[in-house]
Amino acid sequence: MTYYHVSFENPLTFYLQVQLMVEVPADSGSPLALQLPAWRPGRYELQNFAQKIQHVEISDAETDESLPYRKTTKDRWEVPGAAGRSVRVRYNFYAHQMDAGGSWLDATQLYLNPVQALLYAEGQQDAPCQLTLDLPADWRLACGLPQTLPNTLQASNFDQLADAPLIASPTIQHQQYEAGGLPFHVWAQGEEALLNWPKLLADFKAFSEEQITLFGGFPVADYHFLNQFLPYKHYHGVEHHNSTVIVLGPAELLMQEALYKELLGVSCHELFHAWNIKAIRPAEMQPYDYARENYFRTCYIAEGVTTYYGEYLLARSHVRTPAQYFDELNLVLRKHYDDAGGQHLSLADASMDLWLDGYKPGVPDRKVSVYHKGALAALLLDLTLRQLHGHARSLDDVMRRLYEDFGKTGKGYTDEDYARIVGEVAGRKMQVYFDKFINGTAPLQEPLDKALHTVGCQLVAYENASASEGIFGFRTVVKNERTEVTYIWPGSPAATALTADDEIVAVNGRRVDMNLQSLLGTDATHYEIAVFRQNRLLLVELAALPGVHFGPRYAVEKLAEADEVQKAGFQKWLGWEF
Repeated sequence: MTYYHVSFENPLTFYLQVQLMVEVPADSGSPLALQLPAWRPGRYELQNFAQKIQHVEISDAETDESLPYRKTTKDRWEVPGAAGRSVRVRYNFYAHQMDAGGSWLDATQLYLNPVQALLYAEGQQDAPCQLTLDLPADWRLACGLPQTLPNTLQASNFDQLADAPLIASPTIQHQQYEAGGLPFHVWAQGEEALLNWPKLLADFKAFSEEQITLFGGFPVADYHFLNQFLPYKHYHGVEHHNSTVIVLGPAELLMQEALYKELLGVSCHELFHAWNIKAIRPAEMQPYDYARENYFRTCYIAEGVTTYYGEYLLARSHVRTPAQYFDELNLVLRKHYDDAGGQHLSLADASMDLWLDGYKPGVPDRKVSVYHKGALAALLLDLTLRQLHGHARSLDDVMRRLYEDFGKTGKGYTDEDYARIVGEVAGRKMQVYFDKFINGTAPLQEPLDKALHTVGCQLVAYENASASEGIFGFRTVVKNERTEVTYIWPGSPAATALTADDEIVAVNGRRVDMNLQSLLGTDATHYEIAVFRQNRLLLVELAALPGVHFGPRYAVEKLAEADEVQKAGFQKWLGWEF
């Protein structure tokens, strides 16, 4: 058993006091190695949590004798001569990161993601763990782990402990509903949160039941939605073994449409992860290696398929209407077609590159999002499977097979396993789909439009209403009254005249002051643009390319006239009458 103890002396400092107790076998011939995770599941990049560790002390727990230790990497410590000893490790952890993957301490709450803060002894990751929290008497503890004693959590191993976030507070709200015969807990931290609990619980129950029906079962015995509702704008969610942390704000607007739809979308998305990534796990992550990158080519499944289902199932469960679903789907289209990155990197390679720069904008037109393109590729696959079998088969069948073959067995899957199952569900080889849209960079527009027609819908392209982007191929942002170029479409007129970070100051001698679009929308044949580039004033020319436009806006819409087969397909796909 590995014992952890977490307390705090002064929440104004944001520092937690962490203590770890570990028994070292007497026959151990090597130093005790202590490792702090360098990343967390759900965000596939190194995050170097050791930056938050202060004042490490290591001693013999029985004699209190200080033990010498040596730091061997940025997040690994070695203790020689520890064989046969009970070793106590003490350190402070800085809990001052309020997002769904962070930890936070103040006078009103303790919010902890253990994966950030707890060391583990190498070679003892499979040992049971116990975490005791020193909390004020009136504080309530919310966590997916069982409590064996008050404020004492039990985990079967370090992986389970690391994957169990917790919130402790005197004001946390709690409600519960049942789906699939199992308890689902909704926790709400944030005094500003004005929740319509009956509506929220009914909506959550509906999409939970829809997901359980899809998979034919639930991988865990209970589930916890741990919500941090903040007094300021925020949006973030992270999946865990039998829980999720969702951080949203501003809390007083939660039940208004703009924010409530975000709460529904992220909650449905994160619950789907209970199957797709937590139970159905890539082979490269069986088990997790917390000390280094865990490269995998299937994040387009883990995140792309989940992004598709996260909004789609809200419509299928009648929590949202088809029109509301299309609004969210069109937002995914907007984000995917916001640059030319899809022409240069495949979904499979983008999965690998999450560890490189997957969560940052990166250099222009280099990469594609596994979330956005992954969701569109999943939509295309779902509609294709439905078309092949008259809606008797779908992507649901693929996900059920993954759950049966890999989620329930604990065996990791590979991209080859996914392709094989897709082919078996389709009843034919689907190599062209994988060659073009997963391992290649073929455009999605034409095949997606064709697939949408089978369910009475279409993919419509609208010209970009912005003169600067639609006609000349560049986007701008106004910062401190400065109009700066932020993006340039390849092959556009702007590509031969402007560069990112140019400050546009005048058009045809007229000063630019929140009027760029009107100055460029006069149908003139040429425009003289004055720009500051690296503090030097330059004059450049822009001329439109007749009949050529840039940055089109794509949208999924219902056909004005659909036949009976298409209308039936719409109903079978979305569960709504056309």
